Amino acid sequence: MSGAGRSTVANALEDLGYYVVDNLPPVMLRQLVDVAPAASEQLQRLAIVVDVRGGVLFDDAMRLIETLRTEMPITVVYLEASDATLVRRFEQVRRPHPLQGDGTILDGIRTERARLSGIRDLADVLLDTSDINVHELTTRVRDRFSRGPEDQVRLTVLSFGFKYGTPPDADLIADMRFLPNPFWQPELKSHTGLDEAVRDYVLAQEGAAEFADAYLQALRPVLAGYARENKRYAVLGVGCTGGKHRSVAMSEHLAARLAESGVAVTVRHRDLGRE
Repeated sequence: MSGAGRSTVANALEDLGYYVVDNLPPVMLRQLVDVAPAASEQLQRLAIVVDVRGGVLFDDAMRLIETLRTEMPITVVYLEASDATLVRRFEQVRRPHPLQGDGTILDGIRTERARLSGIRDLADVLLDTSDINVHELTTRVRDRFSRGPEDQVRLTVLSFGFKYGTPPDADLIADMRFLPNPFWQPELKSHTGLDEAVRDYVLAQEGAAEFADAYLQALRPVLAGYARENKRYAVLGVGCTGGKHRSVAMSEHLAARLAESGVAVTVRHRDLGRE
């Protein structure tokens, strides 16, 4: 149903790795489904959004669903909400219902219900969104269609130098300037946190191991909370003065331990090589 949450569901499925196609004419969808098995891995999981915006072409959708069910496993998800809820949502965005014509929003909703009744009968999953918000709807989609660990929060550990500015996209910031700077050690100055000698020096400093242990422990409820709130990507900025020694070494150390505990993590060094 228009206003029942199609965009929210489509975005949630996209975050789970689905290739989302919105309102493509059914005749073209047939071609897309046919080429998907031989195409890239990205097309192995298709999510097709169909609604009454397709006009007369919408009538082909039910026939396509019936045909596809004889050829492959598919899941039909039908989104609906009460008349009162849909009216309120259309009034909030101040847009007409696509089928109301010269009538009221309620007229359009009732016309749409009648047109969608056949597909509703074919649905495998019925989602009534009348009493849930967009976050709760996203959670329901994730719980139903998540493949498991690969759909968890993906964390980027990003080293940086404070003198070049903090990363604008960082969700969390850790400051390594409490540790002695290898820059002042002649034998380490020209090296970076990627080098074993610098890494060993940084991690051997008083407070370094304690910080890493405590910070990793503190990250557990944060990442779990991000997952519950459907935040699929997060950036942990780890900074030092120039982004060359301490932040790089600690970023590598934290990322390695996070990966060992099953977190989907990547590490980047924003300012490495700038000095």
